This record gives sequence, structure tokens and C-alpha cells, in this order.
Amino acid sequence: MKRFAALYSAVDQTTRTSKKVAALAAYFASAPDDDKLWTIALFAGRRPRRAITTTRLREWAAERAGIPLWLFEECYPIVGDLAETIALVLPAPAATHDDGLSTWIARLRDLDSADEAARKAAILDAWSRMQPVERLVFNKLLTGGFRVGVSRKLMTRALARATGRDEAELAHRLMGEWHPDTTTFHALVEAPDPTAELSRPYPFCLAHPIDEAAGPESLGPPDDWIAEWKWDGIRGQLIRRGEDHFVWSRGEELMTDRFPELARARDYLPDGTVLDGEILAWRGDAPLPFAALQRRIGRKSVPKKLLTEAPVAFLAYDLLEEAGRDLRGLAFSNRRARLEGLLQAVPETAGLRPSPLLSFVGWQELDRLRGGARAHRAEGVMLKRRDSIYLVGRKKGDWWKWKLDPLTLDAVLIYAQQGHGRRANLFTDFTFAVWHGTELVPFTKAYSGLTDAEFRQITQWVRRNTLQRFGPVRQVRPEHVFEIAFEGIQRSPRHKSGVALRFPRMARWRHDKPPAEANTLDDLHQMLDQYG
Repeated sequence: MKRFAALYSAVDQTTRTSKKVAALAAYFASAPDDDKLWTIALFAGRRPRRAITTTRLREWAAERAGIPLWLFEECYPIVGDLAETIALVLPAPAATHDDGLSTWIARLRDLDSADEAARKAAILDAWSRMQPVERLVFNKLLTGGFRVGVSRKLMTRALARATGRDEAELAHRLMGEWHPDTTTFHALVEAPDPTAELSRPYPFCLAHPIDEAAGPESLGPPDDWIAEWKWDGIRGQLIRRGEDHFVWSRGEELMTDRFPELARARDYLPDGTVLDGEILAWRGDAPLPFAALQRRIGRKSVPKKLLTEAPVAFLAYDLLEEAGRDLRGLAFSNRRARLEGLLQAVPETAGLRPSPLLSFVGWQELDRLRGGARAHRAEGVMLKRRDSIYLVGRKKGDWWKWKLDPLTLDAVLIYAQQGHGRRANLFTDFTFAVWHGTELVPFTKAYSGLTDAEFRQITQWVRRNTLQRFGPVRQVRPEHVFEIAFEGIQRSPRHKSGVALRFPRMARWRHDKPPAEANTLDDLHQMLDQYG
């Protein structure tokens, strides 16, 4: 547990990918196999079920710390994290231990079948033998709130470095329904896997955003470029090898079971085919809003009703492998021609079609087409040099994305909450509202977009202008207006406003605008009718 807590601390205290990978790789190279297995599970989101209510934990922590519960409750919103608050108020440990992560996980899971007295005794005993960082991690596991800033791809990269195994193969191995109860580290990571080669995707080629100041004119003659829509879906590869098919996301997540409609492609694609494209919720001849696809992303199984309401299609825009031959070294125009020839024999009922190309003469015409992207439920346009090969990663020069400017509106700040990590002492998480008559209706939250200096300034203001406290959340005087930028808008019956925004963030603090001039709920609904 000491080793795992040190790992958690190392990756939580840095934003540098290289440092996170190095810390993870060192851990995977030295930790016991059982602990490594549970570490992979935890970082992949396979957390133990919460066995204790947060109410009881707060009571027991205050009791052990020898402070009244009201004082603990006052500390909690200042720290902003329950697990960290408990770790900070507890007295120094009276004993020690040498038990590993898997041992503590087993004890934690035993609490499910224990009565309250036994649960309390076990937790107090754990707190008395753990150092503060271990307590923090243990508390997060207790509350079901264990999360860490490590993506599955980053973890896989570190595991590949530690084991010397191929990263794409490991990404495949870590997918599926495995659990530490049903496998071992050796079986999951090291044992031979004959299916890995068949399912292995190619590293994705990524695009750079166009410099808005320079514009596309800086790219040279328009005839050198091929344009298509930049779709608002999930980038993926559809692989047909060995009488089977596989669907991988750009994040190297195996998503085959989430999109059963794409299994029909096996009947039409020849063996040894790999397509690069976009997965979209699609009906008829047009994509559905991203919200329809979002309902399916987090599901491991898709009910029949949802399959009917949000069917998917794969819009292919590149052919990476044909008859088992790697085509990435060919010019894009060649690969695209081969793709269109391949898909001519595939009926649209198979959920597979080429992404349409945009015909344009001159950059001004392409800009005009780009202006209508939202009508096609696209984010803008993609530009790919005709003679470009399929590179690995984000290489500047051959592939560009020219997105639309974000949608914006002005909203009033009404609630504030402190952040986490290095921003734990600043108010960084805000709730915004628009006017509905004389009432302010909350409609979105935003966490990014301001400078550190602005976050410090608004933090000082929040502390002086708090009206009410609701746990870690503070209601503030409705005095400040912020311009909120977002990529899309959709209907949401779960929200009082009836809408939800896609990727909201604070574009600027409108010191020049009084709250009465902020946008209204009617403005939101008009945007919904136009862009939703």
C-alpha cells in the first residue's frame, strides 16, 4: 500500500506526461503481481463498491480526531475533498504495516458483509496504521471516489515500457470484462495471446488546427488539398481480419461490443481490411446529434430500444490496409480512391459508407461551405494534402482541421466551488445562469478558461460575497457576467433549463457588462432550435 500511495502521489502532483509514465513504469517493474493487477484495474475504472456511507466516515473521523462534527464540516468545504479532509484531521499513526494494495482491497471488500461495529473497528484500525498519503488513497477507495489523472492510453504506455511488450497488444489485452477476481497479472499481460495480432490497430494520424490569423491561404494552392467534414463523433478504426471484426477508438479502447451494427461489415469487407473513420449516430442520410451517440458510449451492452433510437454508422475516410497490405505509405489521393472502390459494393444498410468529400474552388468557397458545417452536424472541415502519407501522431504540415468558431453567450455566476490538486485553495468550479423573466435559471457549469490571476481574483470576491453554503458549494451574489463558449447545444430533460452544452468553458470575464444584460433562457432555446 505504501508503494501504491507513493505512485498515486507522484502522478497526482504532476501534469507532465513523461513524469507520469516514468512513475508508472517504475511501479510496474517492481510491485508484486497482485498489486500490479489491482493497480491496472483501479486506473481503468474498476473500483470496489462503496461499503461505507460518507456520513459515517465523517462522524468516525471527527471522533478519532477529537474534534466536534461541526468543526469537521467547516473544514470539509475548505479542503474540497472528503478523503483528503479525513486524512488531514486524523492524528499521527500509532502503528505501522507492510501490507500491499491487494491485501487492503480484500479487507475493504470484506466490509460488505460486516456489521457497522465491525466496519468501524476495521476502518479505525486502518487509519491508525497508515501514513497520511496512504489514508488519502484508502479513503478514496472507501468512498468510491478513487480517480487519478492517468488515461488508459498513458497507463498502457507505461506498462509497455515496464514489460517490453507492444503497446497496441497491451491495449487489446486490457479491454473486455476481465476482473482481478477472474484473472492474474500473468494471464492478463504476459501469457501468449494469438488474437492480438489480428485485432491490432494502426497508430492514428492526427491533424493540427489551422492558424486563424494566417488562414488556409498559408497552405498554398487549393488544388493540392482534399476537404471533407470534420464530424462530431468518435474517431475509430474498423478492422476486418481472420473472419472477425474489431472496432477501436482513437484512445485505443476496444469498442466492438458497443456497436453491434458494425458487425454487418464482416459480410462485405474482405479479409485484411482496416478503415479509418468516424462513428456517428446516424439515421437515413444524416447524423443524429452527438447526444444520441453519447448515450451509447459508456455502455458495455446496448438494449434493443437504444439500438433503435440511436443506430450508428461508420463513415470511412481512409483505407489503411487492403488484402493484408499496409497502405499508409501511399498518397492520400490513392488511398481514398481505393477506399471508394472498396465501398461501392457495400450497401448502406451495412452501416458503412465513405465520408463525402467537399468540392470547392478556392479558399473563399471552402470558407463558405465551412460556415454551414453545423447544419450537417459537423464541427468544421478537414484538409488533407493529396500526396500525404499516413503518418503517426500529430505531425504538422499535411493534415489540418479548420473548426467553426464556438457558440457563445453571456451568463451570470451564481455558485462557486473550490478546485482540487494545486487549485484546492481557489474557487475554480462555477455554475452559471441565464434570465427567465426576473429569475436566474442555472444551465451549465464551467471549470476552465480563466488565467491563474483571474482565478485568484474571483476567489477573493467569492469569499467576501457568499450568500449561503451547501457543503463545498457557495451561493454568491449575482454580480458577475462571463462569456461562456461551447461547441454544441442539445436538449436535456435532466436540467432545469432544458438544455445541456457541449464542452462549456469561460471565454472571458465580462467586466464591461452588468448582470441585467446577460442572455435569457429564450436565447438558449433559440440556439437549440438552430443548432441542436
